[in-house]
Amino acid sequence: MKKMACVLALLFIVLTAGCTINHPVAIDYDRHLANYGAETVLSHTELDAEYFIADETKNHSYQFRAGSVGYAHLWIVEFGKILDQTLSADYVQSAFGKLKKSEGGAGNLIEFELEDFEFKNYRAYTTLNIKVLNSNTEIFNKTYRSEGGAQGGQMWVGGPFAMTNATLKSTKQSIDNILEEFINDVNSKNLASSE
Repeated sequence: MKKMACVLALLFIVLTAGCTINHPVAIDYDRHLANYGAETVLSHTELDAEYFIADETKNHSYQFRAGSVGYAHLWIVEFGKILDQTLSADYVQSAFGKLKKSEGGAGNLIEFELEDFEFKNYRAYTTLNIKVLNSNTEIFNKTYRSEGGAQGGQMWVGGPFAMTNATLKSTKQSIDNILEEFINDVNSKNLASSE
């Protein structure tokens, strides 16, 4: 009996760790944006700004397994890379008067700092702090929480082949929800006139 328990424990370890197939989903995000970016229309603001992604957010890596597609697969979400590509996407660029990656200039600077990210219950959950500084003086600071749409159907039907798309779709939706709320805050607080 003791031998059987040892064999089963060893088999479990080999199946869950030894044969892991890594899926860094950010690699496919440019293709995902090309296919689905035009579907998103954000509100518009006249805010001209540069943006900066905090170092911890740039280097963020979240890993998870999903029973619906098999525990041998390990999904890796590098949120900073996904956020940076989202901010550079045409549909986000057209929502702002001007938005470009920070080069250290004067004027408005939008800082993005990830506080939490999870993928569970078939969807992405994102908590993101956004600050707006004007000439190094903070004029806005808010933490946003959002969840992307549930992708359970896609995950169960498509298995590992659809999992990357499901992860990217829900993550993008959670970011888009935050950007929409942020733009509405910028407009309601008249931050675009702080330039």
